[in-house]
Amino acid sequence: MEQQMYIAPSTNHAMEPGPFSEVNRTGTWRDYVTVTKLGITMGNMIAVVGGFWLGWRAFLHANPDETFQVLKMVMTLIGTALVIMAGTSLNNYIDRDLDQQMERTRQRPTATGILTPKKVLVFGFFLAIIGTAILVAFANVLSALLGLIGLFVYVVVYTMWLKRTSSLSTVIGGISGAIPPLMGYAAASNGLDATAWVIFFFMFLWQPPHFLALAIRRVEDYRAGGIPLLPVLYGFEVTKRHSLRYVAAMVPVSLLLYGLGAVGLSYLIVAMILGVGYLFISVQGFFAKDDIKWARQSFVYSLIYLTTLFVMMIVSAN
Repeated sequence: MEQQMYIAPSTNHAMEPGPFSEVNRTGTWRDYVTVTKLGITMGNMIAVVGGFWLGWRAFLHANPDETFQVLKMVMTLIGTALVIMAGTSLNNYIDRDLDQQMERTRQRPTATGILTPKKVLVFGFFLAIIGTAILVAFANVLSALLGLIGLFVYVVVYTMWLKRTSSLSTVIGGISGAIPPLMGYAAASNGLDATAWVIFFFMFLWQPPHFLALAIRRVEDYRAGGIPLLPVLYGFEVTKRHSLRYVAAMVPVSLLLYGLGAVGLSYLIVAMILGVGYLFISVQGFFAKDDIKWARQSFVYSLIYLTTLFVMMIVSAN
């Protein structure tokens, strides 16, 4: 499939009203919520809770007299959510020129001009500062540092650099997506051990097949925006092969939590069953008559798979 790159109209990505501009409308709090991509933020919270709970169980083994710190968990969730929302807001600020090119995103407040770039930039930094401060005050410096690393990877490495230049953006961007449960684990245990890193690599390997399924579904949108994702550059078959490799690597990694003694047998059984199901769907993609329909099924299954496994981590934690 022929590569088609979009050249930004200027080096500073000066915002111009899109074809459906609503610049006459004044921005409201709903517009600020929109740029935070609240759905993505909330979707990460189950992973943070799962990481926190496993971290707490590890901490409890070494400190059996400690009691569960509800306030610490709640503030960790709030602090992490604010850092994630900072990243998505800054992503909207940087991508406002690309968003104008794509049907799915051209109505975003930053693309239409409802919210000025300056307002969104200030808003993003404000969320980052408040979120980091909460993590330092109520969790620990390590969780705050992890949040800043994730923010840097997402905003600078992924959004500003790789998203516009390389199909590797899906892979490298997965680093930031895998950090939230690590933040939860670090907040509860005050450190990172083998269990924490297994959770991280599990999340890291989950990201590419999840987002590649979305890329197949929205391939024409991404082509219009000039975003060099695998299905845009190389077609669906190559994308499916890459996706299958990540799923094949992810499933055994998910089982390592049982081997480390962090979770019980019920988690292992569910992880094996759902893992086989994910592999089946990934292989099924090579025989699908409707690639878009298959990609939609794979995308939905990836969400069910991830959510269920984190719930099982919590339920069966040792």
